[in-house]
Amino acid sequence: MPLIINRERVQDSWVLVSPEDGADFIEQASGHELLLVPFEYIEAADALSPKQLGVQVTGDVEVGQIVPWLSKLSLIAIEFPVFRDGRGFSLARQLRRVGYTGELRAVGDVGRDRLGYLERCGFNAFLIADEIYSDEALHAFSEISVHYQGCADDPRPIYHQ
Repeated sequence: MPLIINRERVQDSWVLVSPEDGADFIEQASGHELLLVPFEYIEAADALSPKQLGVQVTGDVEVGQIVPWLSKLSLIAIEFPVFRDGRGFSLARQLRRVGYTGELRAVGDVGRDRLGYLERCGFNAFLIADEIYSDEALHAFSEISVHYQGCADDPRPIYHQ
């Protein structure tokens, strides 16, 4: 799957370890320097002391659950399971408001039509499915040049700018 970080296509170097039922998490996660895990495995992953730790969350997770881990996290991947689930937008905005400055990645049902809006909420990385990615997607960020509302990087509405 193509990964866009800061409006450029890059190679993904993170390893997502999400064990199936009955699989040994410690065995699967050991030895990876850039370790991305589901939120329920964050304590076990932290005990392995990877070089960098990332967590993948859904919209069900409250920002208060993530806040104690912010200093240890280099990546937070927020999953969009279906198009109509917009909770990830709110979670991203809340994470930026509490001071998270690391990589904030949108994964799952991430389409070209939402890239600009995701970026305005604080996302700086996007994992897009192969079947919908094209190099044309990089133009989505600059298609709308005027925004009335404030956003993650400039909270002022247009009449205060």
